[in-house]
Amino acid sequence: MKNILNMPLLTVLLFAAGSADVYADPYHSKSCRAFQGKLTDLKLHESPKRVLLIPLLSRDPDAKESPRWPEQPARVLKTFYKNRFNSEVQILHDIWNWSDYYPQVERLALESPPFDRIIFISHGGFDGPVMKNAVFRQKHRINGDKGELVQLSEAQPGLLNRMEVTYGLTKNRVFSDYIASNLDHFKSMKSSDIFQQLKNLEMRLQPLDQSCFERYCGPDKLANSPARLKPYRLDICERTCREPLFQQKNSADISSERFFAFTKSLDSLLTKNGLIFFGTCNPGSTAPQKEDEPDTTELLINSRLAGGPHKTYVHLVSAATGRVAAGPIGKSSAEDIIHRVTLFENNRAQRRLCIALPPQAP
Repeated sequence: MKNILNMPLLTVLLFAAGSADVYADPYHSKSCRAFQGKLTDLKLHESPKRVLLIPLLSRDPDAKESPRWPEQPARVLKTFYKNRFNSEVQILHDIWNWSDYYPQVERLALESPPFDRIIFISHGGFDGPVMKNAVFRQKHRINGDKGELVQLSEAQPGLLNRMEVTYGLTKNRVFSDYIASNLDHFKSMKSSDIFQQLKNLEMRLQPLDQSCFERYCGPDKLANSPARLKPYRLDICERTCREPLFQQKNSADISSERFFAFTKSLDSLLTKNGLIFFGTCNPGSTAPQKEDEPDTTELLINSRLAGGPHKTYVHLVSAATGRVAAGPIGKSSAEDIIHRVTLFENNRAQRRLCIALPPQAP
């Protein structure tokens, strides 16, 4: 994703209303066969009276873009809807993780009439919009002489990440006291950073097993190792040739409870003939088949949630909410998201937009 660079609204609207679909691609058009049409072919409010824009923010220390980049296309779309349809437009602010999202949505559902459009703008993937993998629940339990730290987190609604650290209370009192005194600090850390921090502490506290070190990293072993690999081999031996003080397990799985909490939030905000639009990368894309490399980012659409497996994420959400859902096929920049939305609202058919209708009741 990238920011919009000084793109005047007039240019955007003229481009959207009058240009050909420069993104047309016969291959991509095959990946969304449920519906390819225009706004007038759908049972939607053609002139949306109320629109909700939800920019999801993301702090990525390795990214060059501003973490607030979704706010710019949200402002452009707000002006578009107000000028084009005289819509009442509301934007949610400062949503950095899903724990920020739910309180705002719950309050809005109680205080506001339903919306005709809900539009997300964010990073995304085959399993929906993505934010920071933030911890929403942490438990620290003591059972006899064993301690256990469990964290539950999610970056995408319905994909539950679990981290579990187990350790002995009496094995090294300094180590166990360190965990107990840093519980609040751990809540804001990545699981990989927690592992690194605990492993570094373990290396300081536990003596090196010399026989193990000589067996795997002695001079004779290093002599046959390429020079570029010697530092890595030594580091591995330094870390593993010690009696461990803890074990860490990480796993990812589907949480139907978390997924349906998300779709229920959409249901509470949207009119029965409203539209859910995901302005992200790949919500309308069919996930590639990678049997040799299973990808946890494709768990949801390949699951049995809402009668699945489903062809794309918009099909999954449409089936779960009973609403029309739409989103781009392939990667999308901020400009692409504006282009997709404005073309749709101007009743223009487009191949790089997947529109999914809810399944018909038998």
